[in-house]
Amino acid sequence: QVKLVEAGGGSVQAGGSLRLSCAASGVTFSRYCMGWFRQAPGKEREGVVTRRSDGRTTYAASVAGRFSISQENAKNTLYLQMDNLKPDDTAMYYCAARETGNVLGFCGLIKEDFGDWGQGTQVTVSS
Repeated sequence: QVKLVEAGGGSVQAGGSLRLSCAASGVTFSRYCMGWFRQAPGKEREGVVTRRSDGRTTYAASVAGRFSISQENAKNTLYLQMDNLKPDDTAMYYCAARETGNVLGFCGLIKEDFGDWGQGTQVTVSS
């Protein structure tokens, strides 16, 4: 059974940084496509970044160069480092997982492809 627990959200001023974490149980990173998504009030949930089992990453254009995904296998934890935060980054951030087995297929920013989700952690960026 997959369980994803996010942490690290908070309130920061524009230009600041936060690091989100996602403790993933029941997940083997080498067999999963992992991702971070976000949802602002009144908006659709959108993809931020995904990481394929072989390490290939896909970033949304809005965060490329500012956000970075990483993982720590020993702790089975996924991270999202967010730098130079902007007010438009304000949203609930979710960790997501999709089992892919040994297949290196598509691992993109499509929320409908992911079946396992965390409860989310709130990020608020003030100007």
